[in-house]
Amino acid sequence: MNHVDMECPIEMIAINSMAKQFKLQVLTPAALVVDEQVESIIAPGEDGYLGVLADHAPLMVTLGAGSLTIRTNQYAVREIHIEGGFLEVLNNTATILTDRVSTTILNP
Repeated sequence: MNHVDMECPIEMIAINSMAKQFKLQVLTPAALVVDEQVESIIAPGEDGYLGVLADHAPLMVTLGAGSLTIRTNQYAVREIHIEGGFLEVLNNTATILTDRVSTTILNP
């Protein structure tokens, strides 16, 4: 059984556990912006940032404006700035509905 330090950032959990992947979809009224398998996301919840890994419990939360961090593997991380919206996590799929996004690549 693996022990995870509760103060360990989600980035380190994803790297150290050879993380399983789950599906992420980010949609705006104009387009499907992201549709891919990822290891983790960190989303700007209205009450603070929250992390999602594979096999996360079902969740529906309101998002605030901020950076959505997407980790597709231990070497590839990028950020998408979102203008608020909604995040649903269900059956290893995270779906984000937002009005607008802009993309920044942190580590291609």
